[in-house]
Amino acid sequence: MENNQNNQFTVWQRLSQAFGPNALLNQDYPTYKLDKKELLRTTSKQEYEMQKLQAQQTFYLANQWTKIESNLYTQAVYYEPTRLASFYDYESMEYTPEISAALDIYGEESTTVDQNGYMLQIYSESKRIKSILVDLFNNVLDINTNLPMWTRNTCKYGDNFVYLKLDSDKGIVGCMQLPNIEIERLERGMAAKSANVEEPAENKGLRFKWKAKDMEFNSWEIAHFRLLGDDRKLPYGTSMLEKARRIWKQLLLSEDAMLIYRTSRAPERRVFKVYVGNMDDKDVEPYVQRVANKFKRSQVVDSQSGNVDLRFNQMAVDQDYFIPVRDPAAPNPIDTLPGAQNLAEIADIEYIQKKLLTALRVPKAFLGFEEIVGDGKNLSLMDIRFARTINRIQKSMIAELNKIAIIHLFLLGFEDELSNFTLALTNPSTQADLLKVEVWKEKIILYKDAVTAIEGIAPVSVTWAKKHVLGFSDEEIKLDLQQQRVEKAVGAELTNTATIISHTGVFDNIDKLYGSKTGDTANAGAAPPPPPGGDMGGDMGGGAPPPPPPPPAEGGEVTPESVNKDNMNILLESDSLTNSEDFIDLSRARNSLGEIESQLSKILRD
Repeated sequence: MENNQNNQFTVWQRLSQAFGPNALLNQDYPTYKLDKKELLRTTSKQEYEMQKLQAQQTFYLANQWTKIESNLYTQAVYYEPTRLASFYDYESMEYTPEISAALDIYGEESTTVDQNGYMLQIYSESKRIKSILVDLFNNVLDINTNLPMWTRNTCKYGDNFVYLKLDSDKGIVGCMQLPNIEIERLERGMAAKSANVEEPAENKGLRFKWKAKDMEFNSWEIAHFRLLGDDRKLPYGTSMLEKARRIWKQLLLSEDAMLIYRTSRAPERRVFKVYVGNMDDKDVEPYVQRVANKFKRSQVVDSQSGNVDLRFNQMAVDQDYFIPVRDPAAPNPIDTLPGAQNLAEIADIEYIQKKLLTALRVPKAFLGFEEIVGDGKNLSLMDIRFARTINRIQKSMIAELNKIAIIHLFLLGFEDELSNFTLALTNPSTQADLLKVEVWKEKIILYKDAVTAIEGIAPVSVTWAKKHVLGFSDEEIKLDLQQQRVEKAVGAELTNTATIISHTGVFDNIDKLYGSKTGDTANAGAAPPPPPGGDMGGDMGGGAPPPPPPPPAEGGEVTPESVNKDNMNILLESDSLTNSEDFIDLSRARNSLGEIESQLSKILRD
């Protein structure tokens, strides 16, 4: 029956049902009916009153939910302008070196590769499912290239939208990055249907809208990576830079003020004392101005362009001070005023920088390159607090990668195995593992001390120690005992291997080369082999004739391998024969022994 219903819908309609408002447990908006004509057919007045009261209370709660849902939706709508303003701040914050380095660290630490060079680990009991997902993430989506960028964007904006290119037969065949600032997420909880107001079906579920292009997407067309950290920004994520926005603006203002102060106060000034004697007061100022103009250099005008060439007025003495004096005994007609003396005092800048780094949650030592820190270890290995931050980012990325994998498997027809896999990113910090090892080490030591017998009586039983020290349940204790029994049987079989397997054949090629079967355990106690060359017969007249070759097996043919050749281990002048498969045939030597004997007898007679 269910298959017939599925045949009535296309794969895209079924995908919408799987990821739409009726997904998972087929949860839909509840329908509440409070009809005055017929509420309940019953003969019991008490049951009637109870059902009536329950219907009234349910209707009231439904209206409460509708009001809350409407308020949350209104909050999301009013948050949109604030979200856009924050995006512009994030773009400007990118040009601050500390913040840019922090974003790079987020992306690098969250997407480290394992010892095999894989960034994303895929586990599944089905080899087919694993191979499909490995091909999807490594070849189609190129996760080793795209995931670091997606992670960095997610940390920067709090959101990252990726459009999935889908095919009804091949599943996901590609992806495309969308502009985060132009994508709007539209979602609603339980809509106004609870208040007997019908709502269009397309408004029930999650959908995305590209405002600049006036396009709408279904939930299964967009992969929305988001960092959920602040409920005020729902349904969007919270950027890692959100807490640093105010501090970043203060830092910019402080740095600008510091530069302005250094520019205006740092240069040295000179005081020129001009002797005016008993000159009339109204003549003092023009006189001093005339003296000051003598110190200035005349402006040189370029004849070709008509511009004033300021290179001929580099001293800028017009910024110095000229003070008239009447005392002819006034010493030092020219005094030098020192520049700013507290240029090294930047405590206020450092204070704001510390607050900025606190908001970024990255230790200060890893945002600069003044000194070598870490001794080659990564940051997450050295700081457990930063490791927890990285783990939170990785969980957010894995949540959406699971959605991508489910969509791909759904389109390929694996609807029954949508949960038969697990995705994981490499944990950059081994401190968590080291802490677990330390805890288990202490538990095992305590377990050994607890079950060690003292004068024949152990402090506690093994079952009690497993349950209260190691934290095993009764079923786990029973399973552990069964596993130990099987492991002991396996160990006993391993110790009896030599009597069961007498010849493995691993060393046959070596034994064939050297003529002795050292690896044959069956011949370990046998008599030593005959001397090289065999029995020659005792005289030079030749011995027994060579044995005939064995007859071939029934139905078989005579091959070089089926003929047993006699070998003679002798030293040869050429090493070429030792490496070949050909062996010396002693039958030829035995046939020539008669001719050799006749030649010797002829020599002796002569």
